[in-house]
Amino acid sequence: MASKPKVKKPATVRKIIQPFAPGQPEKAEISVHDADDLYKEIRIENTLEDSKGVKVKLKPGAEVEVTVEADVKDTTPTNEPSGDSSSRSAKESRKK
Repeated sequence: MASKPKVKKPATVRKIIQPFAPGQPEKAEISVHDADDLYKEIRIENTLEDSKGVKVKLKPGAEVEVTVEADVKDTTPTNEPSGDSSSRSAKESRKK
């Protein structure tokens, strides 16, 4: 089975956010280094599992990697147009 296309981006845990209501999960705010300024921060539940299956939490300042992974069917090669009409029109004009 082929592996899924993916990219890893360096990030840092900026802060840990305590839940507002009892029973709600603690959140980790993570800043992705290579992201656009308005989209750098993501928040996830602060629950991870180590290699032995033990639950662990992130600490503020921790250096982490954010991985984006997709099924092959949900991606396109970068050397092909994105599928918008302006790309198709330009390509069709060149053929004439």
